Amino acid sequence: MSKISRFIPIVAVVVLLSAGAVSANHSWGGYHWARTQNPFTLMVGDNVTAAWDSYLTTTINDWSASTVLNMVRTGGKANPRNCRPTSGRVEVCNSTYGNTGWLGVAQIWVSSGTHISQGTVKLNDTYFNTSTYNSPAWRNLVSCQEVGHTIGLDHQDENFDNPNLNTCMDYTSNPTSNQHPNQHDYEELETIYAHLDSTTTVGSTILPSAMPPAMGDIDPDGPSHWGRLVSSSRDGRSQTFELDFGQGHKIVTHVLWSDEALGRGRR
Repeated sequence: MSKISRFIPIVAVVVLLSAGAVSANHSWGGYHWARTQNPFTLMVGDNVTAAWDSYLTTTINDWSASTVLNMVRTGGKANPRNCRPTSGRVEVCNSTYGNTGWLGVAQIWVSSGTHISQGTVKLNDTYFNTSTYNSPAWRNLVSCQEVGHTIGLDHQDENFDNPNLNTCMDYTSNPTSNQHPNQHDYEELETIYAHLDSTTTVGSTILPSAMPPAMGDIDPDGPSHWGRLVSSSRDGRSQTFELDFGQGHKIVTHVLWSDEALGRGRR
């Protein structure tokens, strides 16, 4: 059972069910951090400005309420402008990335088919500095959801018109009640991390030796470098891309598009 039963919302993973359906389980493709014990401790690099500090704190505390996971905030190692990953941990960044069309992007580097080796989250201040998205509800939702993707969670529901599920892993146009994880998110994490692995990617200072060197060198900074589209919500607001290097090695990108992107087309 999870440490707490209160509801909390998230934002930004890929659903492998039909678009618009509520997910009975919402593992993101079986992706998970390899580890040899539970609970495991995942370091989260703080590359955010003061405007995001309290929201990142909330996100870390929310996910640390899981019985299988503890998140620890630590000094960031990334330049927020490109938010390069660090092996064995998640880097979270914010910057004015421009009129890209996206509010948030979560990326994971996967080896051995399902093992996450490193992850990044980008929060686009070009939109969060506008009246539409500059609110605690939107900031909590996107921060919570994108970080949730980096630990292997997908969305519970991708239909923006359905009633809110009181979780950040639920798409919504009104995020007021969707700012934190809910009980189902914690239960899903217990399912995802029920088994133990013989090796660990958590805290590793080097990428797995079998991973192609190009995976550590490439900078998947925009749609032209994200690979093929593999999943999309019915309205196209949430999409997932895969850059496949073969032999179970890939970079997976989840994108949450803004209303402006849907209205004017994506760059």
